[in-house]
Amino acid sequence: MTDPNRYSHPLTDRYASREMQRVFSPAHRYGTWRRLWLALAESEREVGLDIPDDAIEQMRGALDSIDLGKAAEYEKRFRHDVMAHVHLFGDDAPAAAGIIHLGATSAFIGDNTDLILHRDALQLIRDRVVLCIEALAAFAREYRDLPTLGYTHFQPAQPTTVGKRCTLWLQDLVLDVEELDFRLDTLRFRGVRGTTGTQASFLELLGDHDKVDALDRAVGERMGFRETYPVSGQTYTRKVDQALQSTLAGIATSISKMSHDWRILAHLREVEEPWESEQIGSSAMPYKRNPMRAERIGALARHVIVLAQDPAFTAATQWLERTLDDSANRRLSIPDAYLALDGALVLAENVARGLVVNPAVIAKNLAEHLPFMATETLLMQATKAGGDRQDLHERIRRHALAAAGEMKAGRPSDLVERIASDDAFGMSADRIHALIDGQRFVGRAPEQVDRMLEDTVRPVLDRHLAGARDRVGPPEVRV
Repeated sequence: MTDPNRYSHPLTDRYASREMQRVFSPAHRYGTWRRLWLALAESEREVGLDIPDDAIEQMRGALDSIDLGKAAEYEKRFRHDVMAHVHLFGDDAPAAAGIIHLGATSAFIGDNTDLILHRDALQLIRDRVVLCIEALAAFAREYRDLPTLGYTHFQPAQPTTVGKRCTLWLQDLVLDVEELDFRLDTLRFRGVRGTTGTQASFLELLGDHDKVDALDRAVGERMGFRETYPVSGQTYTRKVDQALQSTLAGIATSISKMSHDWRILAHLREVEEPWESEQIGSSAMPYKRNPMRAERIGALARHVIVLAQDPAFTAATQWLERTLDDSANRRLSIPDAYLALDGALVLAENVARGLVVNPAVIAKNLAEHLPFMATETLLMQATKAGGDRQDLHERIRRHALAAAGEMKAGRPSDLVERIASDDAFGMSADRIHALIDGQRFVGRAPEQVDRMLEDTVRPVLDRHLAGARDRVGPPEVRV
């Protein structure tokens, strides 16, 4: 049972998925440390150091048998987390006790592990973005041609379609996948560099520059990296963290904008997030149906966006070969950014798969404003029938102002009736209604949806969807 007097992190208790929590779990982190020590020992033997077979075998057999309680005892004695685990690994693999961490510094373990965790977490984030794209693509396809009132400045503007509006969200997420692909393709390993990045300890061990290069490549390849960064100080450049967390902030920006749109549409009663049968919207107002999930997406996304400042300041204030003021900050800011974004994406996929559309409300809102937007069409039709364009323009202007006044007084717009009763236009109300059918005013919106889904979305799904489905289960909203 959780200690009720100990702080509990909301990201792990309420928001982040189990998959993302595993990436930053002690078991995964310290298991990665042991795999790095094994890769180092195997590679050192490969380039000529005398490392016994039983040392390697015992290390392989003890990769995941980590006694965290005993590790804490060692750390209390040594006041050094890496050395605590060096001794613990030596206890579990006694034949290797004398060669574990040979030639390495703490940054070999800490920094290379952080790069591996970045890679694992980025892949999971990409999976979640792809699953959101899949859900939104289905939504856009279903509502490709449903006319809806468009807004600029949140004022009524030219009509669009529900599906076309969805492609705006999709486009942002596709750009995010392109960014994630780039980051994953260009992420490199720190490698074996020594205390200030000069590889002096490894040159001392091996006595040959080519063997040091071979060792560096071999360890990186064993850990799944094609390349290492060409130089480092004691640590890999903190510009890497800054770039990766900027990418996370970009994704947070996309889903925050989308969640704000959902909240606006919920207020208009046009589109709503899914609602469960016993869900309560307010403790005081039983009728409330608050867009709670969209609001939470915005809250978590804001945290990710703000966290992008941390690695920028860290990279900007690293002195010479390194200072340790990065350590405590990175322990907080890097996992928090991934965990928070993961939680927001779980919610985003959940909402996208369950968005409720209210066509009758959409039609009503559009019908209220469409006559004003269709006045140019009415003007052209009446002019073609022989009317004076300037006189008709002035008449429409006066009718529109009067109809807007009716709406401001709380009454329905009567613009159609006013124009129909004006002999200068020579049109019946039925004729006017036929001319201002919403479908006539959405331009190429349906065709844009089709092209977006085929040319832009499909390649992303073809490339990534199968793997994402294999690795990630259905979105689980825990609170």
